[in-house]
Amino acid sequence: MHKLDPHKIPRHVAIIPDGNGRWAESRGLPRVAGYRNGAEVVREIVRGAHELGIKWLTFYAFSTENWKRPTEEIDAIMAYLHEYIVRDADELVRNGIRVDAIGRLRNLSPRIQTQLADLISRTESNDEMRLTFALSYGGRAEIVDAVRSIARAVEAGVLEPEAIDEKCIQANLYCKDMHDPDLLIRTGGEHRISNFLLWQLAYTEFFTSDALWPDFNKSKLVDALCAYQQRERRFGRTPVQAQETES
Repeated sequence: MHKLDPHKIPRHVAIIPDGNGRWAESRGLPRVAGYRNGAEVVREIVRGAHELGIKWLTFYAFSTENWKRPTEEIDAIMAYLHEYIVRDADELVRNGIRVDAIGRLRNLSPRIQTQLADLISRTESNDEMRLTFALSYGGRAEIVDAVRSIARAVEAGVLEPEAIDEKCIQANLYCKDMHDPDLLIRTGGEHRISNFLLWQLAYTEFFTSDALWPDFNKSKLVDALCAYQQRERRFGRTPVQAQETES
């Protein structure tokens, strides 16, 4: 068992909270019950991440593909999202946590859009931690929308094609100031990216937990961080070069 080094906490942790439905089914419960318990875990992990000093925390809350799920399940997820926004708003403000949302938010219900906009506005000056929810989000959709934005700028004559580089693309993503995740945690024992942050995950370290999301907790988050701290992040350099950069 490795001890967590508080000086090597990843700046940005992204999470794919998988296994809510399977957790409920394994207990003979309707799948939607898993999302209620999963919402409680989101609260615990947000609090734990804040306590541990993580500066950016991003949840893959609802993908573009999730719209294909049964209506009952979609409604349950949105209901718990609504509950989280209403119930936790004051705590987020009090703890200095800034909330953001990325994705094709226009596909969400008008009520959720309004509540999200209000919470984002209330917390926009907070700087303790950035909590981002990826909603109606797809990595490919984000890149497509960025390309469309760049194409419009070229068509309008305000951008030369030769000026398009990585910084230009980054500036047209949903959250242009988002730091690339240092660590991606996926629960439920799955080993897929599932169309999440395709541009941003280029050099991210992956950690897969066999725990279904409703069984995940702060202790398991610490385990993931400890595993991350044992990794050697080279970014294309040799091991010797990487060590020299860290020293």
